[in-house]
Formats: sequence, C-alpha cells, structure tokens
Amino acid sequence: MPSTSLLDSLRRSSWGRVLTPAELDRVCAEASERKVEAGGYVARMGEPMDYWAGVIEGLLKLTVTAPDGKESTLAGVRAGGWFGEGSLIKREARRYDVVALRPTRVALVPYTTFERLRTTSLPFNHHLQDLMNARLSLFIGMLEYDRVLNTDARVARCLATLFNTDLYPEPQPYVDLHQSEIALLAGMSRQRANVALKTLQGCGLLRVEPRGVTVLNLEGLRSFAGNES
Repeated sequence: MPSTSLLDSLRRSSWGRVLTPAELDRVCAEASERKVEAGGYVARMGEPMDYWAGVIEGLLKLTVTAPDGKESTLAGVRAGGWFGEGSLIKREARRYDVVALRPTRVALVPYTTFERLRTTSLPFNHHLQDLMNARLSLFIGMLEYDRVLNTDARVARCLATLFNTDLYPEPQPYVDLHQSEIALLAGMSRQRANVALKTLQGCGLLRVEPRGVTVLNLEGLRSFAGNES
C-alpha cells in the first residue's frame, strides 16, 4: 500500500475538509512531519505545547507514569487521529507522554496556525467542539472500563473507541493492530487480551486476522458487557 503524504493526510482529515481552499493551502504550507521509531517519544509530559499533532501512519499511546513507576495508558491514537488540542487552547504543559508503539509518522500543525484557525474559522471551531466532546466521552468511558467492566468487555470497548467517527475520518472495519498492541491499549497482559479477542470472535463481534482485527458488529462491541468467570 502506498504511503500517505503529509499533504494528503491534512486534506483528508475531518477538520481539513471543513476549511476553505485558501485556509487549507496555508495550513499545508505551514505544517511539518516527524518520523518516530517504535518506542520513541513524540512528546513528553511537562513539555510546552507548540504543535497540534495527528498520526499519518503508525500507532501512538498516550500514557502517564506514577511516582512509583507504574504506567497507565490513557488512550491509543491510530492513523487519522489528532490530539493535544485541549492543552493548546489552555496553553498548559503537556499532561501525558506520547509514545510510538511502532514506526510512526506524525503531522505537526504549529500553535500559531491552530490558533489562527480557531479565531477565524467557525467550521473549525465546530469540529473542535465535536472532537473535545468525543474525547470527554472516551475518558468517562475509561472510568467505566476500569471500575465495572470485566477484561473481555474492556477489550471490546477499547477497540470500539478506535472507530469513533468524531475522532477518525471514515474508519474502516479492519484495524491494523498487533494483539500485543491491543493488550497495551486495554491495560492487560497479551495472554489475557488474546483470550478476550477469542471470546469476542466467538460472539460474532469481530474476526481476528493474521495481523489485525476486522470488526463485524461495532454496536455490539460498544455495548458488550461479557460474563465474568
């Protein structure tokens, strides 16, 4: 499959589609790209926010680390996803680490570009509202996952978040995720994630591929409660 260029990723993004041709051309001229190897940091907690970032190709995890060294994954970001808008608007330091789970290409839109769009483009502001509402729902859902759902259901909901159309433009049924990556995003061991995937496959909600997962019933994943043994 041919690589997606930086300019194509900007033009295909949900927010790029709502800009005027002149606005989009100016963004394309001002944006840049960064390549990050697997395990590398796109950004670190506490650093100043200078860019709005999106994934062109690859996979990222947003994580926080406790004083005792325990790491917690907040969310995963697949190709087409953007992040960091809240901290940019508030002009605060980044509140989490951003780490590549595989070789990843990241699009960077400078703060000055982001702020110009935010102050001049009503459609862009509407997109930001939808994006931040989706992000709020995601994190509220994460509290539910940790407190009341069993591990099978946590994997189901974790996968379902990667198909949120407010976060990703036109998500396809197939998602290129290693089982080890699903385990990291769901916050469990690879072995337990594999068991959960087999359970979800047995329920007809997804199909485990040699590399990745094809979702067969997205609403079923979103509502799956499971049975704790």
